[in-house]
Amino acid sequence: MDSAFDTIFGLPTHVLVVHFVVVLLPLAAIGAVIMAIKQRWSVRFGPIVVVIAFVGLGVTVVSKESGQAFAQRVGTPQPHAELADTLPYFALALFVTVAALWLLDRNGSAKRKRPIGVAILAIVVIAVAALTTLWTIRVGHSGSEAVWQGTVQMTQ
Repeated sequence: MDSAFDTIFGLPTHVLVVHFVVVLLPLAAIGAVIMAIKQRWSVRFGPIVVVIAFVGLGVTVVSKESGQAFAQRVGTPQPHAELADTLPYFALALFVTVAALWLLDRNGSAKRKRPIGVAILAIVVIAVAALTTLWTIRVGHSGSEAVWQGTVQMTQ
């Protein structure tokens, strides 16, 4: 059980890593929406958003793996585990779509309108960003419920 996915400095890796997920994925989603709306901003800030989305994808995978290691220690909160299994796919979709948008925007002229295909991709980016954020919230909420609901109810 003693792996990087299990503990870091004696603390559960999952508990530490999930905070990166709940910050980076919505941050990348906000950046993706801004890129989709403003082509000029896509060209200028796209590399930053793509890197944030990539790191968000990475920590999402680490969070999922560390969650499985953590579940071996404390048990599996079933609804949370089932929801969390899907989050890396949302993070991957966000990374791929935002990277594609940036690559297409940087090759085009920021002074011209986007071609129809790139405009459609921008709409897809907005949808993926919204879904990724909503799914991140849903997963995080289910995990928080699994941990804290009983404790809060005991204090009422």
